[in-house]
Amino acid sequence: MEIHRNGSRPDMTGHDQWFTGKIAMAPVIGAEAPGRPGIVTLNFLPGARTNWHTHPLGQTLIITAGRGRVQRAGGPVVEVLPGDVVWFSPGERHWHGAAPDAAMTHIAVQAALDGVTVDWNDPVADADYLTPPGTIELK
Repeated sequence: MEIHRNGSRPDMTGHDQWFTGKIAMAPVIGAEAPGRPGIVTLNFLPGARTNWHTHPLGQTLIITAGRGRVQRAGGPVVEVLPGDVVWFSPGERHWHGAAPDAAMTHIAVQAALDGVTVDWNDPVADADYLTPPGTIELK
């Protein structure tokens, strides 16, 4: 058994090579072999977002506070709210972050493949990020 007391692990700031804007990350649990997922809580200030990226085994986001945006390559920008759960398939290029005028917090869950949980790409252009949210068929 492992117990990590609240506040026992320091928050980290989002690295400028992977994020635009201010991000605070609180580790929940690290991805360890053979199959424990990596889980982190991310707090995005208004306008903050990830770069485009993929996950070799996919990623689940659980929106816990605020208002955010997500987009997969070739799809519309979609608004997300507390209680929404987003699944990105393995290798699906995407980004996620806060709305331009609101903060957003989510829990991110992803498993490691050969020690890798994420492959980072280029920043999301402001023009793409600021595109008004569209609609998608919800499940």
